[in-house]
Amino acid sequence: MRRLPPLNAIRAFEAAARHLSFTKAAHELCVTHGAVSRQVAALENHLGLALFHRLNHQIQLTDEGRALLSEVGPALDRIALSTYSLTRKAGRVVLAINAPPTFTMKWLIPRLSGFQRQHPEVELRLTTGVAAVESMALPELDAVIRRLSAPLPRFDCHEFLRTNLVAVCAPEILELAPVRGPQDLKQHTLINASTHPHAWEQWFAAAGLEAVAPGGTLMFEEMYFAHQAAVDGLGIALVPEPLAIDDLAAGRLSAPLGAPRVYDPSYFLIASPHTRHRALLEDFLAWLQDQGEESDRLCDEVLGAMRGGQPGSR
Repeated sequence: MRRLPPLNAIRAFEAAARHLSFTKAAHELCVTHGAVSRQVAALENHLGLALFHRLNHQIQLTDEGRALLSEVGPALDRIALSTYSLTRKAGRVVLAINAPPTFTMKWLIPRLSGFQRQHPEVELRLTTGVAAVESMALPELDAVIRRLSAPLPRFDCHEFLRTNLVAVCAPEILELAPVRGPQDLKQHTLINASTHPHAWEQWFAAAGLEAVAPGGTLMFEEMYFAHQAAVDGLGIALVPEPLAIDDLAAGRLSAPLGAPRVYDPSYFLIASPHTRHRALLEDFLAWLQDQGEESDRLCDEVLGAMRGGQPGSR
């Protein structure tokens, strides 16, 4: 028999941890602030662990809370998507979106059940690619997501997620060779992706330093492979902060270098002029922008803590 904690308490914890607010969690779950607080306290008593630091007018996750959120969040998402797939109607609305593969796997899919809960009548049909928008068959799509330095002329572009590159690696490789500054990179393998071929050069230039000869280099075709190589302890990779933040929060990755920040193009939603679901696409954009703000907040909190600074210092 499975030994499960109270599921209502898990739901309350997940909502409170995602929002870092008992009030917002209560609003989402249609219960009172006190009900959320009691459910979280019951879960903490069940586990014998503190999941939140309770400060003046705010809460922050403990290390144990972050670890639990990294597991129960995806589990609840899978439950929501499974029940949705069983109950959706034949007359559902299809929203066709094309997005970069690493962004889709590391950022969009882990958050997508939230939109599905808001719009159970919608089937999101996701495809991946990085082709230029100008070269795509837009009549087949409702929108495209791409990284852009600026909005494209003659296209309906909306920014929803700002990014900077952050150096990440598996925590265990720092135990063997600590990284206290850029000069320590010479002891490590630097991981590159063909989609960001000059990322390390830009990083050293932003630091005002000459490039350090690393202990080795690895090149991968896609950012996802470079990201996964860092998780698996093959070296240090420069990846967009939002795509690494879930692994950083869960402790699968560490960010040993606090500066400099290297700008990376933002993510934009580009509406197809042929979409027949303009109002629904506006809802999807609003949801993306809300998720982008939450992602920025989580980046500030997690990276600020790793660098010994305050949230907002990244």
